[in-house]
Amino acid sequence: MTDDLHRPPQESAHQETADQASPFRTSLLEEADGAGSNPTLNPTMGELISIRFSRRGLLKGALAVSAIAASVGPAALMSAEKAQAASDGSAAANGSAFSFIEVEAGVDETHHVAEGYDAEVLLRWGDPLFPDSPAFDPKNQTAEAQRRQFGYNNDYVGFIPLDGSSEHGLLVVNHEYTNEHLMFPGIVTLAEGKLKVAPADKTRVDIEMAAHGGSIVEIRKVDGKWQVVRDGKLNRRITSTTPMQLTGPAAGSDRLKTAADATGTQVIGTLNNCAGGVTPWGTYVMAEENFHGYFLGKLPEGHKEAANYKRYGVPEASYEWGNIYDRFDVAKEPNEPNRFGWIVEVDVNDPNAVPKKRTAMGRFKHEGAESIVAKDGRVVFYLGDDERFDYVYKFVTAGTFNPNDRAANMDLLDSGTLYVAKFDADGALEWLPLVFGQGPLTAANGFGSQADVLIETRRAADLLGATKMDRPEDVQPNGVNGKVYVMLTNNTKRKDDQVDAANPRAKNAFGHIIEIAEADGDFAATKGKWEVLLKCGDPSVAAVGASFSTDTTRNGWFGMPDNCAVDAAGRLWVSTDGNNPKDTGRTDGLWAVDTEGGARATSKLFFRVPVGAEMCGPLFTPDDRTAFVAVQHPGDGGTDWAPFGRPSYYEDLSTRWPDFKDDMPVRPAVVVITKKDGGKIGV
Repeated sequence: MTDDLHRPPQESAHQETADQASPFRTSLLEEADGAGSNPTLNPTMGELISIRFSRRGLLKGALAVSAIAASVGPAALMSAEKAQAASDGSAAANGSAFSFIEVEAGVDETHHVAEGYDAEVLLRWGDPLFPDSPAFDPKNQTAEAQRRQFGYNNDYVGFIPLDGSSEHGLLVVNHEYTNEHLMFPGIVTLAEGKLKVAPADKTRVDIEMAAHGGSIVEIRKVDGKWQVVRDGKLNRRITSTTPMQLTGPAAGSDRLKTAADATGTQVIGTLNNCAGGVTPWGTYVMAEENFHGYFLGKLPEGHKEAANYKRYGVPEASYEWGNIYDRFDVAKEPNEPNRFGWIVEVDVNDPNAVPKKRTAMGRFKHEGAESIVAKDGRVVFYLGDDERFDYVYKFVTAGTFNPNDRAANMDLLDSGTLYVAKFDADGALEWLPLVFGQGPLTAANGFGSQADVLIETRRAADLLGATKMDRPEDVQPNGVNGKVYVMLTNNTKRKDDQVDAANPRAKNAFGHIIEIAEADGDFAATKGKWEVLLKCGDPSVAAVGASFSTDTTRNGWFGMPDNCAVDAAGRLWVSTDGNNPKDTGRTDGLWAVDTEGGARATSKLFFRVPVGAEMCGPLFTPDDRTAFVAVQHPGDGGTDWAPFGRPSYYEDLSTRWPDFKDDMPVRPAVVVITKKDGGKIGV
């Protein structure tokens, strides 16, 4: 490890304070998704927005000021808050699809939901999932116990109805990564305001590996309250040691073979599962994101994978697993990193089914994999590569979806076309196919097969001239209005000379949202149009250049869009990762965003998380009467929150949410939200 305290590789945008920058791995606003490994001269999204807006003459007045620094200081934010009239958000904006009274933005130890709603914890880290699961004992953790309990750092949440019901189904949840300093007692020492974690032994590594992966658990609404069905026959834990199969064009490639797997088709486990999706045929897909941080060591001199791994940031050595298991040491198993960074499909109807890594969908730092059925029956998956200056993708199946025969759909993800997006300055969008033998994807450029194209998806997209984006995270198709929404979290590494007066988003600290309209309303189309729905940040600070509607209150604006959901009514909900006391004066949360009519670009705060947490999920049941949200890494940080004002760790936590008991640590958890009158959410 390069520093004393493990900080997991993740996509979070929280900024480290000065006294934490050294001991913590700086993976937050400095993003441990990598420093940006794209070496190409492909145009950036910022440059294209600049050219396009300049041509259309849209950026005037306050939007034409010089670029803001990486973040806005608290003094500016406080001044802006005082200057703007307060509003309780009780009146719906002109034509708004949302009518709730919004939450007041702020920071404290617990969660808050809009008036008239209940927000109750459904599942916490360590909760039993099976009849024989042991009770959670944080001071006596074991890998065996963790494999029978709800995992750590819940991210993606999906719901698969059972018997067509919105009140009975399977909840599928990703467990992205672990925070050692919040999880384990007695491993942290504090000296001069800096935290140091003791080196990990095999016991601790095994617990961490068991806390990764995903959970599949039956839930049911009983007398108006959601409950976990512990004896559900389909309940399952998937971990970093669950056997998996590689399928599709890259399966069997020599580049996927290891000493433990001479076939290149069998993998142990899945890592860093961020967002994901549920397919139209009712399977669960897990997106492997920041896999690079699990590997340490050095490749042999002149190894053929050196350039490939550099493009993905391998190795970073955020985790110490390679000190215990050889497969995470690239000096000993140089091909192992190629076996991660894929989309994993799980058949939830069979708790013994082997999960499959679907290589046709490409290898990169996948944020999610949301899908929709196109006009001709093919299924389209939208994919984001969560790193600065990387790309937006979509995968279109070769076969068509059969709603009457689930078995006929089970291998649809093994054959199809992967595309990468090129956003033109005039608002045109082109989807470029990543197909071996087409254009530059040939032997002359080092590709010997489609397997090579997929293993090196990033380099293939580089050569095609894809548009470099500001950390693409969730990409969500909307089956109601036919649009697609791309969450771009931020990119503070974009330089001033990449923009001009018409584009004040250099050092883009707050991110933006792109809206795509595919040609003829066909999600499988290879051309389309794009617009900027929102440029995020405080709209009352002119230099930020935010573009929320004037009906958005001081509580309604947000920065760092991350995950999103479209409910059954076609309304957009956006969760965030990076709002914090120091930079925005608020925690992360869930915002309702209007996309249509006079209320377009109006945002309202519906739910906010405890201090230090990130807002993940969100997910709505088909009847829109329940929302699930995932509160990830609560209690992380602490120095930049004045009431606490020091680093937070197991023995001294900035919050003990959700139990608030002295003998319980802070625990990531899934929260279920319902309306007190039983009605639909947001109405």
